[in-house]
Amino acid sequence: MWVHARPDSSIQRITRSGVALTSGAALLGAPWGAVGTAAADTAPRSGTPATVSADPLPTWQIDGVVWSMATVGDTVYATGNFSKARLPGTKPGNVKEVSRQNLLAFSLSTGNLVTSFNHRLDGQGLRVVASPDGRRVYVGGEFTTVDGKPHTRLAAFDTKTGKLVDAFKPVVSNKVRAIAATASTVYFGGNFFSVNGKARMRLAAVRAADGANIESWRPTADDDEVFALALGPGGKTVLVGGRFQTLNGQAQVGVGAVDASSGALAPWRSRPVPSRRGSEFSYVTDLRVQGDTVFGAADGEGGHWFDGRFAAKADGGELVWLDNCYGATYSILPLGKTVYSVSHAHDCTSLGAFRETSPVTWHRTLAETAAPMGRDQGEPGSNSNYDRQPVPGLLHWFPTLAAGAFTGQYQAAWAVTGNAGLIALGGEFPSVNGRAQQGLVRFAVRSKAPNKAGPRSIGAPRASVSSGKVLLRWTASWDMDNANLAYEVLRDKGTKPIGTVSRTSTFWSTPSLSFTDSSAPKGKHTYRIRVRDPLGNAFTTPASNAVSR
Repeated sequence: MWVHARPDSSIQRITRSGVALTSGAALLGAPWGAVGTAAADTAPRSGTPATVSADPLPTWQIDGVVWSMATVGDTVYATGNFSKARLPGTKPGNVKEVSRQNLLAFSLSTGNLVTSFNHRLDGQGLRVVASPDGRRVYVGGEFTTVDGKPHTRLAAFDTKTGKLVDAFKPVVSNKVRAIAATASTVYFGGNFFSVNGKARMRLAAVRAADGANIESWRPTADDDEVFALALGPGGKTVLVGGRFQTLNGQAQVGVGAVDASSGALAPWRSRPVPSRRGSEFSYVTDLRVQGDTVFGAADGEGGHWFDGRFAAKADGGELVWLDNCYGATYSILPLGKTVYSVSHAHDCTSLGAFRETSPVTWHRTLAETAAPMGRDQGEPGSNSNYDRQPVPGLLHWFPTLAAGAFTGQYQAAWAVTGNAGLIALGGEFPSVNGRAQQGLVRFAVRSKAPNKAGPRSIGAPRASVSSGKVLLRWTASWDMDNANLAYEVLRDKGTKPIGTVSRTSTFWSTPSLSFTDSSAPKGKHTYRIRVRDPLGNAFTTPASNAVSR
């Protein structure tokens, strides 16, 4: 498979051969059985959570890549590597295109650019997060100036005024990739070795008021970069994710926790990320806390190394579930009972869902249940610490994002954000569902969406006669955001169905369907199938071959 990393990382060609079956620390005592795709979508039949629609909503576009986004109220702040923003539906160079240098804001409800927020970073931004009260957003990355003023790799903006916070300007020696903030403290991580001239090993904390070092907080990530931070319950711990193999000099692979006051190691009991083996390893790319649970995204460098997502108790790190779908995951967003992520998933055997194809096909978005729904149905990944562990259920939400070429990594979305009604994706994709939409896009829940993403076209049914009855056969359709479809059988030129077949289908499982017409009048007949989703979207197939009864 192709394995891709974050900005400034190399790309490797990895072949899928054997999988190293490592004896794992399987979780015991959980009651869940086998899991498959949950029958949930924009209009689920059961109590499983609904998803947003697959209809892309008009959103201002960018000319490069968005690496990270954060939502404050109705405003989304996006940072990355881009220089221009333009109206939805327009091409680069449009007369209304405006300058936006690596940072912008737009309305989540309308997709319109927030014109009052206009700042220039002289290098790419890699992470943006909001303070708990939403009064500030913090941006970290590779920049050294903001609006021409010295702000080296970490800056703050007032969300009410839209202004740069001049007083907050810590001096960070190298890139900042991860940020977590309280009202008084800003924690951050990356690949730096000093802050304000004082030694700091990839982790640091400064005062929110003026960016001065908090001397008592000096944990270290010794082996490699820190990619993600999140605050544990009550702000007592800082959860840390990245490429490291040790925290504070002790073995802690990929994810762990430290005390928010002292920086000392805090309890973390699970081991979702396997230990490095030569040039093959996994690492955490994103962490999001919802309630008492932290949800993590991971990328794997090597054949069958952990690429999926995990959930753990934010206090203590006990594993809740681990989804071992293959295909690097870049960002994750829990919203109530649904968890959205962006990746290039290509094998979800773990969830009893789609398998590897030849040639490989990539799926850039996933939606899953926040709660565990079964046990892993695949073999453990390379060097995995778990086998048959609890997994979430895969929900039915499959918009199509095209891969972009801006970064040379040929990915689509790198970031996801949003609220209970809408989500936004950011990345380098040039189109969504076949329509031009570059770098930014929004999706809404059923009540706010156009709900026009309907079933895919299928060919004409095949008719035959046996024992005086007409037998119709056809292959099921599938829909990007509805698993449950109805197939209305139309005889000759009639518009009133003579029967209906209902069936669940997915893009990887389109079953063969049939219907027997026992009441057809004597004579020659043709048949058509009208395929409907629960929201009224429908198409009618061409007529079948003619048969005589």
